[in-house]
Amino acid sequence: MRFSQPVMAAARKLRTCAVSPAGKHSASVIFLHGSGDTGQGLRAWVRDVMVPDLAFSHIKVIYPTAPARPYTPMRGALSTVWFDRHKISRDCPEHLESIDAMSSTLGSIIEEEVNAGIHKDRMVIGGFSMGGAMALHLACRYHPDVAGVFALSSFLNKDSVTFQAVEERLRAGLALPELFQCHGTSDDLVLHQWGEDTSMLLKKAGMHTAFHSFPGLYHQLSQPEMELLRSWILTKLPPTTSADSQN
Repeated sequence: MRFSQPVMAAARKLRTCAVSPAGKHSASVIFLHGSGDTGQGLRAWVRDVMVPDLAFSHIKVIYPTAPARPYTPMRGALSTVWFDRHKISRDCPEHLESIDAMSSTLGSIIEEEVNAGIHKDRMVIGGFSMGGAMALHLACRYHPDVAGVFALSSFLNKDSVTFQAVEERLRAGLALPELFQCHGTSDDLVLHQWGEDTSMLLKKAGMHTAFHSFPGLYHQLSQPEMELLRSWILTKLPPTTSADSQN
């Protein structure tokens, strides 16, 4: 049986790099890079931006790398992206085939953590730019029992199926992960308004959201943003013993 290239790419085991906890591993963060980047690239960027580092005594931080696949906004050129887009815009349909295939692939990383003894309520999923959108699909539609989800300089298409998924869970009385968002007001690639609208629509659908604006910040990470993220992660994934608390 023949598979198309995007499906074959999604079926491969993802390359990852990780920052191990200094002490006993009792929680995990999965941090997804933006389009065209790699897990190693994002990990290096975080280390450059944040002093001393996004590292913890009890939390492992995992940085996966998306497989290269044809990317329509680059006229079909290969790029390390989590899914395809028809164009970089809120006003078009989502490419659900590639989103859903990658959700399955990323789910294997979550399963590996569960098999290592880390329950889903001791995990946070998030990402930068496209990685944040991928994290929202993963957390809201496939793994809503994680402790939280974060999206940095990210957006969802205005008719995203994620909004409906959140509404359905709310109507069923089921729990939803908390959302933490950050966005630069000077972002000229993913507009600040796109991120703000995403937050508003998810909140309207029933999600608990926190949206933080960073004046003058472009499409990039910043130390104040990362320090805020670190603090939020620790509220969602606190140490389980006093031995873990030296973060």
